[in-house]
Amino acid sequence: MKDFIKVSKAVSDPNRVKILKMLQHKTMCVCELKTALGVAQPTVSKHLKILEEAGFVQYSKEDKWVNYYLADGKSSPYTANLLGNLKHWLENDPDITSLIKKLPFIRREDICSS
Repeated sequence: MKDFIKVSKAVSDPNRVKILKMLQHKTMCVCELKTALGVAQPTVSKHLKILEEAGFVQYSKEDKWVNYYLADGKSSPYTANLLGNLKHWLENDPDITSLIKKLPFIRREDICSS
């Protein structure tokens, strides 16, 4: 039951759900997520840590960038099920559609400091 609760709590915050929806469309760094959500960098990092611990996101380092992307869901059947369903859920939500439309214009090269 602990795994189920951890996964459920991870998607109980609107900003974490928005992060998952954005990562369905592209790999992103913290500065890009921060810009898209309009929240502070430590807040984004905290959300990413919770999502990572629940098995929703993974990251890789590439030069100065830390790239976040959706995990494959193999760490938990609950995570896998939610990731699969989330691809179809909330597609018509105004907040989500607005965020997704912004993604092509949010570029790390334009917003992240060296």
